[in-house]
Amino acid sequence: MADSSPARRYAAFKRRSAYARTEAARFAQTLPFDLDQFQIEADEALEAGNNVLVAAPTGAGKTVVADFAVYLARCNNVKAFYTTPVKALSNQKYHDLVERYGYGNVGLLTGDNSINSEADIVVMTTEVLRNMLYEHSQTLRGLKYVILDEVHYLADPFRGPVWEEVIIHLPPEAKVIGLSATVSNVEDFCNWMESVRGRTRLVVSERRPVPLEQHVMLQSDGSHEPELIDLYEYDTAGKQTSKLNTGLISRLDQLDRKAERATAPSRRKRRNAHGRRSESQRYFPRRWAVVDELDYLGQLPGIYFIFSRNGCDQAVQQCLEAGLELTTQDEAIRIRSIVDEMVYGQFSHDDLKALGFESFRYALEEGFAPHHAGMVALFRQIVERLFEEGLVKVVFATETLALGINMPARCVVVEKLEKFNGTEHVSLTPGEYTQLTGRAGRRGIDSIGHAVVVDHRGFVPMTLAALSSKRVYPLHSQFKPTFNMAVNLLNSSDYGTSRETLEHSFAQWEANHSVGELQQRAHVLQKALKSYEAAFTCTYGNFKDFMENRAELSDLQKNGRRRIKQKTYGSKAQRERELNDLDERISVFKQIETNHPCRECPDLKDHVKWGNRWLRDGKALRQLTHRLDARTGSVAREFDSICAILEDLGYLSIMDRSGHERRRSYGLTRKGQLLRHIYSDYDLILAECIESGILDDLNPLQLASVLSAFVYEARRGETEEPRRYPGGKGGGVFASCMGVREVFDDVQSRREDEDMEALSEMDFGLVDVIYDWADGGTLAQVLRSSELTGGDFVRNAKRLADLLQQLSAARPYYEESHPGLFDSARRSAKLVNRGIVAYSGLD
Repeated sequence: MADSSPARRYAAFKRRSAYARTEAARFAQTLPFDLDQFQIEADEALEAGNNVLVAAPTGAGKTVVADFAVYLARCNNVKAFYTTPVKALSNQKYHDLVERYGYGNVGLLTGDNSINSEADIVVMTTEVLRNMLYEHSQTLRGLKYVILDEVHYLADPFRGPVWEEVIIHLPPEAKVIGLSATVSNVEDFCNWMESVRGRTRLVVSERRPVPLEQHVMLQSDGSHEPELIDLYEYDTAGKQTSKLNTGLISRLDQLDRKAERATAPSRRKRRNAHGRRSESQRYFPRRWAVVDELDYLGQLPGIYFIFSRNGCDQAVQQCLEAGLELTTQDEAIRIRSIVDEMVYGQFSHDDLKALGFESFRYALEEGFAPHHAGMVALFRQIVERLFEEGLVKVVFATETLALGINMPARCVVVEKLEKFNGTEHVSLTPGEYTQLTGRAGRRGIDSIGHAVVVDHRGFVPMTLAALSSKRVYPLHSQFKPTFNMAVNLLNSSDYGTSRETLEHSFAQWEANHSVGELQQRAHVLQKALKSYEAAFTCTYGNFKDFMENRAELSDLQKNGRRRIKQKTYGSKAQRERELNDLDERISVFKQIETNHPCRECPDLKDHVKWGNRWLRDGKALRQLTHRLDARTGSVAREFDSICAILEDLGYLSIMDRSGHERRRSYGLTRKGQLLRHIYSDYDLILAECIESGILDDLNPLQLASVLSAFVYEARRGETEEPRRYPGGKGGGVFASCMGVREVFDDVQSRREDEDMEALSEMDFGLVDVIYDWADGGTLAQVLRSSELTGGDFVRNAKRLADLLQQLSAARPYYEESHPGLFDSARRSAKLVNRGIVAYSGLD
């Protein structure tokens, strides 16, 4: 055979020999395991000078490629930056790299912490790197490799744009290593990366290192243990196939019939009372019973995903009340030792009491723990460490745990196939389900991972099969220009160059590549319209005019009165006038139709048939044209709108009006330089508040209180008012808050005038809480006076401290006109960033 020919064998020998002499091979020899083929391909591509995009399932070993980039940086005496989307991941990676390369060679920058920032290896959040790029930081000198961990996070609607800013603005010599979950349009994303970064190698692996089996947990009745049933049937080799298990469907039908018989008498009563039948209700497994069954089956440790913080806390309590114990006495002693060691000296006794530390530790000793954003960072870190060491057996977590933190398990339980997104209950997407269940199966420990969905109201096996069979999901840009982005671009580039830079965003790339398909559809519609017009050509009169009149009459009759009645403005008399005007217009259109010459045409019925199709496709073409207009240059047009507002408010000055509009040259005013240092969703509003003097007379306590509105967002999605305004409604805090609202309304109005998307309303619900904390209040006091959890309070206070530090950094651009603000901001930051808020989470 050709494959065994001497020439082929010699060629293979030469390839192996060449690989053995590479840094990639030398790096591989330092590892305690053999590399998979996709890891070898990615490492070779990186060493050859390519950017690399690696798309692979959770736990497949993508970080090996990132580790090789760091290794290359060390070999070549250049810098490597490792970026992550969240501080917890940054802290975790920092510790890993310190262990490998030593404390003096690794730095950390997360906003909260700055450790050894000029090291050759620096771990940071993506926002920190973005800010460095805009500031042209000297720390960027010598940068050769940038790892963007969880790069698919650029699809996040809130923080995603930062990833695009980084990819666009990195120095040309820097090579990007993007680590992504498997997404369906990864080729598109890679092509965009290549368009802005140069030669980029895509490496895709869809193979899970540990095979995953899918199961459903059912409950026959309230007195028996739940039962675990496979979602799919098995082949002769003992592997799950893609064929739905008929036994599962039969069992669910059996349980439904049993539930119907059990509820028949009460159902008859309800049918008699209300004239309709109600659904029967089968039993659903209880959380503690699910855990107990999984323990019995040997499928722990496990992560139990519950899409509610309260649900996670309640699940821990339910397991304790059921008397479950998942640890041995030796394990419980070891847990207590680790917990006490991690907590010692970090928080005061009163803080620990306010956080419910004793009950938290007791649950840990029994083998259970919650994990969600409502917990303080230290408690989450304790859970992560104990789970990694195999001491905690079950973690009840919200989906935030699925984001990159190294906590693999033998099984993953998903309580429901829907979640509340802040405004409504929505079904899980295939991508979300894959991200959650990706934690199941520990490489090198488990031969099989287990994904378990708990039976629940509305559960349909086919829905789960659809979710579990789709391993990938599309990655779409959330990039939009901001005011801060605009002034940072214009600080170092002219208007045309800045505009061109934004046109290189993935958002615009996606829009441009969808235009061709839309144009083709528009062409088809245009041809159809011409054929319809030919078909209804009428010798009696203008039939297009006849159909347009008929369409307008139909719309007025169907929707006119509803539109007028739905108006929320105007007096009753005004609405009555509008209704009378509507009746007159309808009468006029009726007369036009009645007297139109086309009504005399003997082919009227046939013409109307074609005319209705003409109206339908004409409407579709107008909508399509609007979408085309919106997509072509949409990002740059929004930049134009932002520049118009900034120019009008005095943040930009036109340096050169000659030539083409897009060739004009902008310069940043002092106000523009101030705005350049403010990174916030409400960046322009804060700059305007500073410039207007709203914040000038506030002392440090009051300043912290007022600025809390720039960082706080209530979890329920509805803006809140504080329980009280410190100093009352005649005091400085209330007056400043009212001033902030006025500035917000003005900016909102300007955005509306430029057809820009409206900002979310500012939330003043933390004003009194932050004031009390800055005034020396204890954690117990501030939590008692609000509905916040410890984690929510600390997270918002940290964001506020960061905003106050931004004001300190912007000092040169406002101190002359607002001399007292800098000192107030500096002192305010210290008052906020104390105690539990100042805790960094680092050992």
